[in-house]
Amino acid sequence: MERRRSRAVLYQLSGHLQKQDKAKSKLKINNVTNANPVPEYKVADIQKSRFILLHYGAFKAGWDWLILLATFYVAITVPYNVCFTAVEIREDGGSAARNPPSVSDILVEILFIIDIALNFRTTYVSTSGQVVYDARSICIHYVTSWLFVDLIAALPFDLLYAFNISVNFGVHLLKTVRLLRLLRLLQKLDRYSQYSAVVLTLLMSTFALLAHWMACVWYFIGRSEIESNSPSSWDIGWLHELAKRLGTPHLNGSLTMLGGGPSVRSSYVTSLYFALSSLTSVGFGNVSANTDSEKIFSICTMLIGALMHAVVFGNVTAIIQRMYSRRSLYHTRTKDLKDFIRVHRLPKALEQRMMECFQTTWSVNNGIDVSELLKDFPDELRADIAMHLNKELLQLSLFESASRGCLRSLSLIIKTSFCAPGEFLIRQGDALQAIYFVCSGSMEVLKDNTVLAILGRGDLIGSDCLTQEEVIKTNACVKALTYCDLQYISLKGLREVLCLYPDYAQKFITEIQHDLTYNLREGHTTELLPELQPVDRD
Repeated sequence: MERRRSRAVLYQLSGHLQKQDKAKSKLKINNVTNANPVPEYKVADIQKSRFILLHYGAFKAGWDWLILLATFYVAITVPYNVCFTAVEIREDGGSAARNPPSVSDILVEILFIIDIALNFRTTYVSTSGQVVYDARSICIHYVTSWLFVDLIAALPFDLLYAFNISVNFGVHLLKTVRLLRLLRLLQKLDRYSQYSAVVLTLLMSTFALLAHWMACVWYFIGRSEIESNSPSSWDIGWLHELAKRLGTPHLNGSLTMLGGGPSVRSSYVTSLYFALSSLTSVGFGNVSANTDSEKIFSICTMLIGALMHAVVFGNVTAIIQRMYSRRSLYHTRTKDLKDFIRVHRLPKALEQRMMECFQTTWSVNNGIDVSELLKDFPDELRADIAMHLNKELLQLSLFESASRGCLRSLSLIIKTSFCAPGEFLIRQGDALQAIYFVCSGSMEVLKDNTVLAILGRGDLIGSDCLTQEEVIKTNACVKALTYCDLQYISLKGLREVLCLYPDYAQKFITEIQHDLTYNLREGHTTELLPELQPVDRD
């Protein structure tokens, strides 16, 4: 009895718990149904300050070109001013004096300072490929990347003259750190690597800039030898030898030029001549290294010249070869064709036809195989390109009612062909393989030596029987009168496309009967216009 009572109590408790669970489940269902089942998604615009510059904007692009020109100006003027102008006037062993800087020098320093400020407010592309607009992230990125280089290059040395501060030669030498701005160019070289002319110009500019730097150092070495206290050095230095050859007053071992000596212009031209002759060859001996310092520098110049030959002129040769690669390919193909004709001993008439066809086809497509070129592109892109290439054929009234998908499918199966004068495109009794569209040139339709029609640009020839898989025999010959460019759609491919678009297939069968300029189906009689009445060739 006690067991029965305990079981009854358990059943009552379990029933009560089940009722509570059902009530909770109903409450959950009601809450879900009352709530919005579809979450609301809100698209928030990118919050960026109005003072943030886009790195791909028009203003930033123009500013980058301006900074690029300023960098090249610095790369040319700074070594020249340090080696020529800064030591041009020296008196009694005192500190070097120098003329006040030009307006352009001060403007370049101001541009570099402004560029630093703009870089703190310019977006950049992160490693994940996203454009960063956050000002704090931009500052951190710039501080950890190019700020140190830009800051050193923007030190306002020339502004010291505005405060009448004496500047010695060491300060002038520190200005060479501005050449570190050239490192910024390395990150922009990839975007121009596909342009052969730009790369060629950049390489030659680099070579000329290096020669300019070597000329400045060569002059500085010559002046150092003149200013040394050892007569054995300044009496045989290249600058002293230049003064003797030019007939200018000789130099002594003091720090001044007695009577002037060679002018700065003549000295620079001679230094540049020596640098270029040493970089491109072993020199000609008319300007030679005599002292130990000059010989060491000449050795370094020859080593650098060998490296420049390998890097610069090797790339120049490769670029020029790429520029003439198409011409080289033409001559290679021509030689292969002539070897094929010679090996197989083709008749003279057949050889002439092959050569004419090859040369004319090459002049049209420049040796580019379109199908081979586009095979690696996605189908969507290939279809768009094919529609553009074949737009003249697809603009016929025959395809007006076709959907865009149908036109894209048709454009992928359109091929090009070519006929030379006297060549037969189709012979009577042959199996018709395609529908042909005349893009240019003139052709004639012949039957039993009788001209049935003259075909020109915009004419369509083929058959109107496309639903059946039977072989279609042609009822006439089609012969080219001039050089003709053709586009054609194979019947097999056309049937496959029409099977995919059955609604358009019926319209196509109806329209093609009216749009065909000449129907080549055997058993069909084409009604000719009065001006195209048959002409007996006999």
